[in-house]
Amino acid sequence: MTLFRPFNVFDLFKFNNVNLDPLTETYGFNFYIQYLINWPEYFQTVESPNGDIMGYVMGKAEGRDENWHGHVTAVTVAPMYRRLKLAAKMMKVLEEISESKQCYFVDLFVRVSNNVATKMYNNLGYVVYRRILDYYSGAQDEDAFDMRKALSRDVEQKSVIPLKQPVPCDDIDLT
Repeated sequence: MTLFRPFNVFDLFKFNNVNLDPLTETYGFNFYIQYLINWPEYFQTVESPNGDIMGYVMGKAEGRDENWHGHVTAVTVAPMYRRLKLAAKMMKVLEEISESKQCYFVDLFVRVSNNVATKMYNNLGYVVYRRILDYYSGAQDEDAFDMRKALSRDVEQKSVIPLKQPVPCDDIDLT
């Protein structure tokens, strides 16, 4: 039976099957520890019956006033466990946590070129709020979509009214 549970520090030694996938953004050890310490309720994993980490979601609550929101830092599933709707189920868990914290919306950033993920998020009720120029750096800079889903506290759904113009990466906290 598949087990949804809080991520724990020992999972850091078991999740290479997920993180070695080229579609997964990986971070340093201290980054994961910071999330475990500061937002443990937002760091969840899915474990297979044999104890393999099938995937995980990590996020946080941030902002203030009408910008108080849940943020998805990463959601990923190991290649051998894809197409089981695990990412959608983990997103639902993160949304429920954000609802319990009285957030107005949930947001995430996704590469513009990641059509599979963008379609999945659309199917989950997320909309493209804005395009962020050169958000991803590396061999080739790439833009990101800031996708959002309004939660019940945002009765008028103001948080998901799309911006018309792209936003430079340096300005994302100002918009």
